[in-house]
Amino acid sequence: MIKFLDLKKINDSYEPQISEAIQRVLDSGWYLLGNEAKAFESEYGNFIGSKNCIGVANGLDALRLIMKAYIEMGIMAEGDEIIVPANTYIASILSVTDNRLVPVPVEPDILTYNIDPFKVEEKITPKTKGIMIVHLYGQNAMHPEIERLVKKYDLKLIEDNAQAHGCMYNNKRTGSLGDAAGHSFYPGKNLGALGDGGAVTTDNDELADVVRTIANYGSKIKYQNLYKGLNSRLDEIQAAILRVKLSRLDADNQRRREVAQYYISNIKHPDIILPCAWSPPIDKPNTETLTTHHSPLTSSHVWHLFVIRTVKRDQLQKYLAGKEIQTMIHYPISPHKQQAYREWNNRSYPVTELIHEQVLSLPISSVMTEMENNILIEVLNSF
Repeated sequence: MIKFLDLKKINDSYEPQISEAIQRVLDSGWYLLGNEAKAFESEYGNFIGSKNCIGVANGLDALRLIMKAYIEMGIMAEGDEIIVPANTYIASILSVTDNRLVPVPVEPDILTYNIDPFKVEEKITPKTKGIMIVHLYGQNAMHPEIERLVKKYDLKLIEDNAQAHGCMYNNKRTGSLGDAAGHSFYPGKNLGALGDGGAVTTDNDELADVVRTIANYGSKIKYQNLYKGLNSRLDEIQAAILRVKLSRLDADNQRRREVAQYYISNIKHPDIILPCAWSPPIDKPNTETLTTHHSPLTSSHVWHLFVIRTVKRDQLQKYLAGKEIQTMIHYPISPHKQQAYREWNNRSYPVTELIHEQVLSLPISSVMTEMENNILIEVLNSF
């Protein structure tokens, strides 16, 4: 059996350090808002390249808190619009509607699956206050065109960095490119806790202060509440575990790149479209060159997921399952087709819909063996 993601094997590779970190928290007798969370915030903020880092309960909360803070600061208000990718995990969009802001979906680039930067400007209106980019599957979504639009229209740039810890753009880490970023430490992420966890990073001191306060019941001083806040905090055990894993993140990401490169070099099947890894040019990319250009080892891509595309997706998934190879679909139903957004169900986003009908995620992790790679490639090529 080749598991889609062997979390036990991944976590075992950090022993005895994880067990020692947990024991350190137990021995301290302090479980929330303590030294481990402070230390992780400092270390992760330094890693990302952001002045401020606030540990929160999960990645969705991180994004919710950013927008909630902007509303408290008078920068955004109910009914304002936020540009979002049409092709994303629903959490990106939930964070917008949860704050009674209006998400405006934009179609993806079929090559990268990220928001198409050249389709954004046509969706900007006087009510647009921000653009949320999602570094989907571990690939940078930032682009010179996005930078141009943010400056031209004086918009807030919010990054959903849940899947891209360690990814780079122009020698900076994703998560430090915009005004603020949300991060997830869900167990399956490249930097994963042993439960839920998240963080907000920003260089804006006022925003950081408001986010931290809202996340603690809206309170700076116990029992004094400045805002109608939330309870969203990163606990000491998760922070201690994340500190252990952070020290190896760049090396683990490099191993993922090696696995991805091996897949790209050896998967040879006429019905399978392989993922692209590229650094975005300033102009609209040349489709012909991009479809043949794969350079994950030199790319910023951190390969949270290795996503192929085929018109025979369901047939292929069933075939692989029969050979004891686990796969997943990220994601089977696009946000605009979900019942949660039934008011959008009649909208048409053809590129997004095509992606959701054809994508299949293959196993990839820092602990995959060469033997597992070879078995998977052999089985795939014989499909």
